[in-house]
Amino acid sequence: METKDILIQRYGVLLSLSDLAEVLQRSPGGLRIGLSGNTEFAVTWRTAKRKIGRRLYFSATDVARLIDAGLSR
Repeated sequence: METKDILIQRYGVLLSLSDLAEVLQRSPGGLRIGLSGNTEFAVTWRTAKRKIGRRLYFSATDVARLIDAGLSR
């Protein structure tokens, strides 16, 4: 089973910030701060970001691609 399939089975096609924090083993607050800067981590992971109204989600396909590429830290 691929990473994408595992994420979709567990979280659906979109992961919330708290879902992504769980996957990356970070706190939601720490992840939010990490995504707000101009670091390599923030720039890379913002590519998976999707805003729906005022809510922030992350594409499971993009998250799986980043994890498989070894960009989870």
